[in-house]
Amino acid sequence: MTDKTSEFVARVVNDKAAASSGLTVSIGIRVGLYRAMAGAGPLTIKELAARTGLVERYVGEWLAAQVTSEYVFFDPGHDTYVLPDEHAAVLADPDSPVNATGGFTLLQALFRVEDALVEAFRSGDGVGWAQHAPDLFAGIAEFFRPGYQANLVRRWLPALDGVVGKLTAGAKVADVGSGFGHSTMLMAAAFPSSTFHGIDFHEPSVEAARREAAERGLADRVSFAVGRAVDLTGDEYDLVTFFDALHDMGDPVAVLRRVAAKLSADGTVMLVEPNTSANLLDNINPVGRSFAATSVALCLPAALAQNGPYALGNHAGEEVLRGIAAEAGLRTWRVAAETVANRVYEVKH
Repeated sequence: MTDKTSEFVARVVNDKAAASSGLTVSIGIRVGLYRAMAGAGPLTIKELAARTGLVERYVGEWLAAQVTSEYVFFDPGHDTYVLPDEHAAVLADPDSPVNATGGFTLLQALFRVEDALVEAFRSGDGVGWAQHAPDLFAGIAEFFRPGYQANLVRRWLPALDGVVGKLTAGAKVADVGSGFGHSTMLMAAAFPSSTFHGIDFHEPSVEAARREAAERGLADRVSFAVGRAVDLTGDEYDLVTFFDALHDMGDPVAVLRRVAAKLSADGTVMLVEPNTSANLLDNINPVGRSFAATSVALCLPAALAQNGPYALGNHAGEEVLRGIAAEAGLRTWRVAAETVANRVYEVKH
């Protein structure tokens, strides 16, 4: 065996270990083990089982897996386990800007659709949004929510020319592909003088968004409708947003053409897309790897299921997106903001 082969074997073994470990992370999230350990200091297996109401033998086996991943630290002198505060921010705090739990819920749902994807590879058919298990939609919402919560109001909207002033005074906003509505409601909570309309073709997601808007007391200025993006209704909008959604649409030109028709003369489109590149070599990093894998399992099949002229995937790149916008009549284009995970484009007439 050559040195290069040995190195690659080690990498594959490491990847397999990470994939297997991901299942234990998902379990820990679902049964509340990370939440129970957060801020609790060192705990024995028995103490953690008592705090969670779970079976002690399973808790011990789960902790062993967490120790081998170095998610949890073990003190053999006292037979105790601790979840460091820094790790708890990622695994146990839903309001943390670095919370990563949604990604594991998302993975769980994607693995369930593997058989359909195998058939799609052979037939060329798509795998539609509604073919996925319900936890996919919750996982996607939770995966993106921390980044939106950390950046949308404080960084992304201020990076757009004149938009914050309009929102403060009272603007009309459409959030296209709004899903569970986290992005819509973040804006609505920050700008009470404006009105916000979310539209999404997935009815269960829209219903979830409506429930949360009512629970948060935002229903007076937020509405959600079931519909296709190409059928966006209402009067002229001052701001139209897309949050990691346009690349999933089968005909993004038709969608943006409709948006252009409903956008006020000095209105703005905020297009938030994954921070990926059409140059595959630029994506050889953990974020690029994650997005590219998700594109195989979710983004590309979802677009193909709509039988449109496009199936972009999530790494089509800026030039392709800019060309689509221009074809739709939106020819003013600027990169307004950027994070590790996302790029924010300001698009106008």
